[in-house]
Amino acid sequence: MLNENLNIKIPKEALFARFLGKQKIDFETRTVPEPGPGQLLLQNKSNSLCGSDFPFLYNGNAEIAPGHEIAGIVVKAGEGANTKPGTRGVVFLMGYCGKCRNCKQGNTNQCLDKQADYGFTHDGGYGSYSVINENVFFPIPDDVTYTQGTLLLDIMGTGGHAIKRAQLVHQSPKSMLVLAAGPIGLGILAMAKIIYGKDFPVLITDIVDYRLELAEKLGGLPINLTKGTLAEGMALHGFKEADIAIDSSGKETARRSALDALAQRGALICVGHGEGLQLKISPDLIATERAILGSEYFSYNELANNLELYLQHRDYLDKIITHTFPIAQLEEAFNTFVNRNTGKVIVEY
Repeated sequence: MLNENLNIKIPKEALFARFLGKQKIDFETRTVPEPGPGQLLLQNKSNSLCGSDFPFLYNGNAEIAPGHEIAGIVVKAGEGANTKPGTRGVVFLMGYCGKCRNCKQGNTNQCLDKQADYGFTHDGGYGSYSVINENVFFPIPDDVTYTQGTLLLDIMGTGGHAIKRAQLVHQSPKSMLVLAAGPIGLGILAMAKIIYGKDFPVLITDIVDYRLELAEKLGGLPINLTKGTLAEGMALHGFKEADIAIDSSGKETARRSALDALAQRGALICVGHGEGLQLKISPDLIATERAILGSEYFSYNELANNLELYLQHRDYLDKIITHTFPIAQLEEAFNTFVNRNTGKVIVEY
């Protein structure tokens, strides 16, 4: 398969990761797919690991190569696609239709006729190549590496979108509480500092010293929940309550404690999928006029602004990436990530 625009040969076959379950991963040789009309063939260059991949890691799935935080280079364009081969960029994971009511309003993360979830329903970044619809591809400049480009996705995208959801309720917050200092929580912390300023107080919880130390380096006020309650940890920093709480843990106990720590007219934003939340409507919501909102990924049209923010704050945001591995060491990368003594972990081709 010869791509005349790049003058490089695309192989007929390449390696794709197979998730076997029980934290075992190997690779198989598969045919490199062809892009269809309106599609792009991407040679994957970097992919960020995410806790959403854990079902594949523990349960296995040999049908697709997962990986939904993809950065790569276009090596072939299908009929009708306008992106030139050689263009570098990242992939918005949701294959939105662009035609439904939500898409027309810009809410592409809420597409009513979604075509794909790349890395979940279609091959993603743990394969050498992936075929994507052109509209989910976002170009990045040459001075942004592929690994840096992945920060535009779950770190800046998901983190920034959660804050935008909170702004629907509370436009002038004086403080924020982030539940869990995993990669998403660190992204929320970083975006809060960028949006509200470095002196804006962001309390952040976890039980892992490594992540709390990283959060503190990013300007957060760490609360180690192995050493006391949330209320006690907040008090150590001089806070009794917070205007905004954002839960990235997905744990009911975390959400409950966060709601209890909210000031009147505060907002709890639920980002982490998982468990539920029991409410007493009168004291929790009506009397306090608090709000609880969900926040799902982010919209494609948020990428352009996040790229501008990244270019202004790259040294700060790059601190969230703590480990990189070659793709051949994908299993080791995941086992390192599972141990939680990491920030963002990236595999590179």
